[in-house]
Amino acid sequence: MATNEFTDAIEKLEKAVNAAGIDRQVAASLEHPNKILQIEFPVKMDDGSTRYFTGFRVQHNNARGPYKGGIRYHPKVEMEEVTALALWMSLKTALLDLPFGGAKAGVVVDPKILSERELEGLTRSFTRAIFVDIGPQSDVPAPDLNTNSKIMAWIADEYSKLAGKSSPAVVTGKPIELGGSEGRAAATGKGGFFVLKKALEKMKLDGQLTVAVQGFGNVGAEIAQQLFEAGFKVVAISDSRGGIYLESGLDVEAVLECKKESGTLAGCYCVNSVCDIKNKGKFGGKEISNQEILELPIDILVPAALEDQITKDNSERIKARFILEMANGPTTAEADEALYKKGVVVIPDILANAAGVTVSYFEWYQNMHEEHWTAGEVEKKLKEKMEAVFEKVWDGSKKLETSLRNAAYALAVERIAQAQKL
Repeated sequence: MATNEFTDAIEKLEKAVNAAGIDRQVAASLEHPNKILQIEFPVKMDDGSTRYFTGFRVQHNNARGPYKGGIRYHPKVEMEEVTALALWMSLKTALLDLPFGGAKAGVVVDPKILSERELEGLTRSFTRAIFVDIGPQSDVPAPDLNTNSKIMAWIADEYSKLAGKSSPAVVTGKPIELGGSEGRAAATGKGGFFVLKKALEKMKLDGQLTVAVQGFGNVGAEIAQQLFEAGFKVVAISDSRGGIYLESGLDVEAVLECKKESGTLAGCYCVNSVCDIKNKGKFGGKEISNQEILELPIDILVPAALEDQITKDNSERIKARFILEMANGPTTAEADEALYKKGVVVIPDILANAAGVTVSYFEWYQNMHEEHWTAGEVEKKLKEKMEAVFEKVWDGSKKLETSLRNAAYALAVERIAQAQKL
């Protein structure tokens, strides 16, 4: 993440506050996290040596309830990145009217080079280091970049041992058999699909709209599949090594199959008569870079990979009419303003990708009340929640004559401000 990410997040916050006429002191209070933890913790490696790792937990704001936010494992994790993500979590939970605040954690590590035993040891050691700062009613972590349900299960188990009692609600994103929620894995993508559909209805757009998806991880793959199944023409998809572009439309199911087989999209395209995608068809296609995919002549662009992809430098070359931000912070504040002036509708990250934390709340609620909802119940509740919030954001943007981002931020800030006064 760029070193100015927290500064950029604050700039977006301030623009929203100004657009909505909110007291500047409210925004100022959100510029300062409640608590920042930096921890050096030991892990015994397979060769018998002990190595120390650096971890962070930023507890941003808990005016509305327990802190909530994921834990990411990445070699380039930085404090400023974690702080920006914690701020966004405070805004997301408030926007969705969930009884949570915002937090985030990160460990500076490349998990891909650890054995499973080392990865478990690292997770349990980090849990011990933050044990006194987390809990079902104080701070509830979840999966994020390079973490998953197995890692959440290790955290829940280690925390329960230290607490002396079973505490499944201490984390969300667990395996279903250990208290996880039905529908959690696909939630973020589905939520993005729900709000995009509402936006298209508002704009009275239908027909086979064209889509490009930058980022083909869990979220990008899910939203691509949702759109493909709904009849959208997905013309381009990329992952960290580049992508594929086919003007007549890709078979997303075939691309998914190809990536599962090879681990990357590289090679999942056709050159002349040679096709590597097993999709019963013969079509042309070409490689495309992650930057080129942003500038295609399409209806809908879905940045679902990294932050700072759409900047002041390339915003004028963006041709999409809609941008659905499935990644955190893919558009800088300067680019956001330029896109709004061009008439591009940007569905902001704190709304577009907020279904993940919403179903995390559902999981926490089920754990706390010893309930288990069906996948159908979860999807129904999620759809109702996402569509209701979209309506409020859309109405707010019209009332304030501002962007959807400013309207979303303003609604979230107002809810936090109200809680802080109680």
